[in-house]
Amino acid sequence: MQLVVARIGRAHGIKGEVTVEVRTDEPELRLGPGAVLATDPASVGPLTIETGRVHSGRLLLRFEGVRDRTGAEALRNTLLIAEVDPEELPEEEDEFYDHQLMDLDVVLKDGTEVGRITEISHLPSQDLFIVERPDGTEVMIPFVEEIVTEIDLEEQKAVIDPPPGLIDDRAEIASARDADAASESNAASEGDA
Repeated sequence: MQLVVARIGRAHGIKGEVTVEVRTDEPELRLGPGAVLATDPASVGPLTIETGRVHSGRLLLRFEGVRDRTGAEALRNTLLIAEVDPEELPEEEDEFYDHQLMDLDVVLKDGTEVGRITEISHLPSQDLFIVERPDGTEVMIPFVEEIVTEIDLEEQKAVIDPPPGLIDDRAEIASARDADAASESNAASEGDA
């Protein structure tokens, strides 16, 4: 199985290094020196990583055969793809590969169907599940422990406990006192009319 593990960014310096946007939780395993990666577009690769280092919080890679800035710039926006055994699991128990999460049914704690995971978006602050609802609309669910309470690969489902307003347009009033205040405010404004 093929997994996208990074996207090549701009050239760094004049000796062929490039910045990369890492798209794997295991960069030391997937993006280490000697790794041979397929590419998208395929005509650019395969690429073999010669060196890697972190500079100012960004991963920099140099590939075999790329020795100058021009060659590095030509690789910009190329996706790096690793071959992964579909049976391979991440080291940590509460970690998952994207391919394990794709197409899982998303349900509320009470079993109510929300939809199906169609995409996983990796943002700097957190990952998001893009969930297609039965009516064809999409909703974004932050992949955080407080909201995604269970991933059951055997049952092929993700159980969520979303805060009010996350998956519907109707936010709940937090307390009875707030509801009473809203009623009194409406009554007062009707009395003024």
